[in-house]
Amino acid sequence: MLICMQSTSVRIDRSTHEELKRLADDLGTTVGNAVALAVRALRQARMGAELADPLREDETAWLHADLG
Repeated sequence: MLICMQSTSVRIDRSTHEELKRLADDLGTTVGNAVALAVRALRQARMGAELADPLREDETAWLHADLG
């Protein structure tokens, strides 16, 4: 059974492509999967940075609200 995946092209410079191929080889995966892993890691890093930001005044007030 052949599964066809949709794909698109992304232009990157030659040195980045070579590095991406080496990384994929080191991980034992495809270049496409290495890109997917990198995107996920970047998304997680951004989420972590947002979670590390100090709470806004309204968020702090909500946390200290009297619920009783």
